Amino acid sequence: MTALLDVRGLVVTFPAPGSGLRRKRVHALSGVDLTLGRGHTHGLVGESGSGKSTLARCVLGLQRPDDGSVLFDGTEIVGLRGSALRDIRRRIQPVFQDPLGSLDPRWTVGRSVRESLDAYGVGSPPDRERRVRELLDLVGLSPDHADRHPVQLSGGQRQRVGIAAALASGPDLIVADEPVSALDVSVQAQILNLMARLQRDLGVAFLFVSHDLSVVEHVSDEVSVMYLGKIVETADRADLFANPVHPYTRALLDAVPIPEPDARLVHVPLSGDIPSPIDPPSGCRFHPRCPLRVDSCSRERPALTPVGTPNSADHTPHLVACPVVLPARP
Repeated sequence: MTALLDVRGLVVTFPAPGSGLRRKRVHALSGVDLTLGRGHTHGLVGESGSGKSTLARCVLGLQRPDDGSVLFDGTEIVGLRGSALRDIRRRIQPVFQDPLGSLDPRWTVGRSVRESLDAYGVGSPPDRERRVRELLDLVGLSPDHADRHPVQLSGGQRQRVGIAAALASGPDLIVADEPVSALDVSVQAQILNLMARLQRDLGVAFLFVSHDLSVVEHVSDEVSVMYLGKIVETADRADLFANPVHPYTRALLDAVPIPEPDARLVHVPLSGDIPSPIDPPSGCRFHPRCPLRVDSCSRERPALTPVGTPNSADHTPHLVACPVVLPARP
């Protein structure tokens, strides 16, 4: 797999609210590594507060990390300014969670989609108008929608507009942060199928952020699971869903309802709440809630290490940050 995006050792902290002179910090990301191949979709899953959106903002260049590296197509984007950052942002585009909030209510759909074409001076004005209508057709909207305002559209139509706007500059990577969580279930399927088709037809890569495991399974080639600012497991989609190794990953999957009344699963029970990111636990951050913890879990920070044997050189290795290897699911 040829890497388009390579994140290494990313660290992000924020001042804790109300910390005053004590200067406490919220540890949003603590040494995150992630690799995304060209034309692939990498799903990033975890509970609220796990650091998914912070990682997405770092990739987009909207958040500068305290430490670490973000390589995009071999170029370090951390610290870029001016025209160099502008050129990178043309190739990395966002799709946001709230399709209404991401569109200017005063602008027509056509102007919203045309915004990046205008900003980068792509073609002549007639060429841009023609391109807008091509993009609307590409995402399943009528060219007549160009003259409407966001309030005149449904939620699914607005998100299609957001995707069209993201595609306008011809990006290599789209960072989609919870792009279907605000939509009805039937509309979610349409948008997910649209994104899968765009990946297949245009070769664009997606970093797909979601808390919904069923959505991630549907669209992703590889999946990473985050917990309290760290990636605890990453693998090829089929490997991760067939044989989750980390106890946290197993617990997340066990929480997904299965339409099989006779299915028998070995559940991993969790206790307690997610620890505060202001004062994260020592050692493995999951150990206070893990029913399988051993003595070393509270002292040593486990690194992502491979489990199993990859099927080929292009196969994504199955990596897990845990000294306890769970048995295969029945």
